[in-house]
Amino acid sequence: MEVHYSTIIEWLLKGDVSIQYQVHRDLLNKEIPNLQKRIAHEGWGARFLSKRHKNGHWGRDFYQPKWISSHYSLLDLRNLCIAPDNEQIMQTLLLILHTRKSEDGGINPAKTIHNSDVCVNGMALNYCSYFGVDENELHSIIDFLLAEHMPDGGFNCQSNQGGAKHSSLHSTLSVLEGIMEFANNGYSYRLHELQKTKQKAQEFILQHRLYRSDRTGEIINPAFLRFSYPTRWRYDVLRALDYFQYARVNFDERMNDSFDLLFKKRLKNGKWPLQAKHSGKVHFEMEKARVASRWNTLRALRVIKHFDLKELY
Repeated sequence: MEVHYSTIIEWLLKGDVSIQYQVHRDLLNKEIPNLQKRIAHEGWGARFLSKRHKNGHWGRDFYQPKWISSHYSLLDLRNLCIAPDNEQIMQTLLLILHTRKSEDGGINPAKTIHNSDVCVNGMALNYCSYFGVDENELHSIIDFLLAEHMPDGGFNCQSNQGGAKHSSLHSTLSVLEGIMEFANNGYSYRLHELQKTKQKAQEFILQHRLYRSDRTGEIINPAFLRFSYPTRWRYDVLRALDYFQYARVNFDERMNDSFDLLFKKRLKNGKWPLQAKHSGKVHFEMEKARVASRWNTLRALRVIKHFDLKELY
């Protein structure tokens, strides 16, 4: 296993500098700041930054067209782990925060819909926290998200728009990622409430064994079993497992079905494929579908490392 694992690590380290940085940090336990600084100047990070317009936005605006908009470009850059002290990115973040706040306190991508979107605000809290936005700018987003926390423990983007009564795994995971990033970066506003909310939202996902109905045990949505990257707003099992490892959540037996799925997805060469892509215009393709994926392999290996599943590798 060790020889095979080292071969996979060597393959990962031949990838984009953002992959290299995360492999060193997450799998080899080596934080290399100079490697992180390179993300803005070469490879995928530099390509994303080059697509930013003089008006401060990517795409046409905050949310149009979807995958090349400022919102998803910022989320992609955050997930690349580009160094957070980036002046261009901060300018765009402040532009969004100062022009896109709705009366409910959330960031609103629509001009015709009064209520802000829960899922969008979970993602926005994620990248705003990562890039170190002043805490005062985030107060209203926190207030909005806490007000939309549902009785079953999770979140749903239709809670304030379509009258949803049951939480969504999509929205719940996006908000969890935002809360985690907010807490990890030293913010304190309503932190105790956020931590309690995080525990309830994690329990909501675990009650569903990450992808099953809590009533029937049936698979909620077959798409949850397809490992995509970038994930955008969509939920899948690998994204959920990667969240749990990043949040340092302890093993729970309700994860076992997902661990089984993770290993079933592994290719014979020990790598994981990119199984699907979410349709829509993109700045550029980081990886091709249906072949071995460095993103999915990296994420799978850090799940295996955190939950100490190496004997199953």
